[in-house]
Amino acid sequence: MKKLFYFSFLISVFISCQKTKGPQLPVVFKKYSESAVLQKQQNHENKRMQFKLFQSKYIDMNAVFKPFERELSYFSEEQYAALKPLILEQDIPTLQKHVIAGRLSYEKLTLFYLYRIRKFESDSLKSLNSIISLNPTILDQARARDKNKKENTEFTVYGMPILLKDNINTRDMATTAGAIVLAENKDTKDAFIVQKLREKGALILGKANLSEWAYFFCSGCPLGYSAIGGQTLNPYGRGVFETGGSSAGSGVTIAANFAVAAVGTETSGSITSPSSLNSIVGLKPTIGVLSRTGIVPISSTLDTPGPMTKNVIDNAIFMNAMRGFDRRDTASKKIDQDYFQNGFNTNFKGIRLGVLKSLLSDSIYRTTVAKLKKEGVVIVEITPPEISFEGFTTLLNIDMKHDLPSYLSENAAKNISVKSVADVVLFNSQDSILRAPYGQQLFDGIVADNTTLEELELIKANLMQEGKKYLHALKDEKIDAILSINNYHSGIAAVAKHPTLTVPMGYRKSGEPVSLTFVGTPFSERRLLEIGYIFEQLTKVRKLPKNYQ
Repeated sequence: MKKLFYFSFLISVFISCQKTKGPQLPVVFKKYSESAVLQKQQNHENKRMQFKLFQSKYIDMNAVFKPFERELSYFSEEQYAALKPLILEQDIPTLQKHVIAGRLSYEKLTLFYLYRIRKFESDSLKSLNSIISLNPTILDQARARDKNKKENTEFTVYGMPILLKDNINTRDMATTAGAIVLAENKDTKDAFIVQKLREKGALILGKANLSEWAYFFCSGCPLGYSAIGGQTLNPYGRGVFETGGSSAGSGVTIAANFAVAAVGTETSGSITSPSSLNSIVGLKPTIGVLSRTGIVPISSTLDTPGPMTKNVIDNAIFMNAMRGFDRRDTASKKIDQDYFQNGFNTNFKGIRLGVLKSLLSDSIYRTTVAKLKKEGVVIVEITPPEISFEGFTTLLNIDMKHDLPSYLSENAAKNISVKSVADVVLFNSQDSILRAPYGQQLFDGIVADNTTLEELELIKANLMQEGKKYLHALKDEKIDAILSINNYHSGIAAVAKHPTLTVPMGYRKSGEPVSLTFVGTPFSERRLLEIGYIFEQLTKVRKLPKNYQ
């Protein structure tokens, strides 16, 4: 009996060692039949969520993961489980402390994220279709960061793996905007903000899925869908809750802890919407704070990139990493601002916040306002005037009509043959089932819009005036920010050129995330981050999606 026990013990040790040290068989991504889930999806009460497809018809994730096959074969489930407490939901300063103390390395951190992405994206019941591409040399870069560790990295992006919305140029991956016509948009220069991130030592892990052409392409189509990446899904409710858009993949990947942080872009709600609906922190800066050079555009009037993170501190650290004056961006401003220097205040003393009376019918918003008031915040109830949004679509139409050709000429790869929106429309029409299954109504509208540039300038001026009229209480009542919900007022903030910061506020009874959005005055990002941090520390409501822990 003792011999049998001893033999069994040796076998178990051998198997354990094999699991930990021996190479594992590669995980294979398999296509699955969508017919049953798609049929069920047609009963969704939200027409935008009555999907035509889930999986990408273009990407082969086996090819995406091929460069990491050997390293991942030696990275076991046991190693992954041991690293989880050190990495999941941790902020950048904590991760950096683990590296400094020797509990973690940048290589292990990167391997952890690669393993985690593969673990969930290869599972047909949990895949989020959130990744378009991965940086094939990321592990070499991570090892280089370990070899050349710098001092005072605690509040920096050095060695931190991050994801970019796939409309942001990188030299080592294609930049597709989710569109098949740009599938081979490779060998470009890094976008200005990517240059800055690399200078600070950040690791560009890969590209996140998005609403194709930043959701200015088809009308009434699903948020988070692109012909390249397929249908992005919300980890808090796959096929139940919307992802928000257009930075859907950026929001989803950070909610699911697939990277330390992500970069999104916004024209009107494209950072605040997916951040809100995925219970993360998203900052849409004032136009000109961060460069747009090397980013596939919608509107040079309203576009901006911005950080999307699990917490406010990381958001501030990423703002510091991406900032810088860019001579190629006519909107770029010389701003000498450190977004986290000397840390943040920890109380609400002296803070005045505007509360929209129309939103007090929302129970979570109302409870949050009461909590803030109890903490000493001066609450100013406001009822902004009615405003007109006439001309908003025209602004986007004409900007896109001129700005996309500029990108294609100056920042796209030389092999990209399309030169205009009309060229893209023609390309898609040749195989609409694959390239535009939901149609391309907004692109058709751009081609048909004959508004002159002189008329456009008048529209811009009127919209800005209307936006500022709505937000006049910021100045008149001397308040630090107006409180909104999710992206309810993102369009107004956009045309008025005001920044917005969204921070998790709670969850509906259904489990759907809901966030508090702070609308500030132009160039008040540091103040918004500080107020957002105090609010975050007071409430601490963010929680991991239950199936992604």
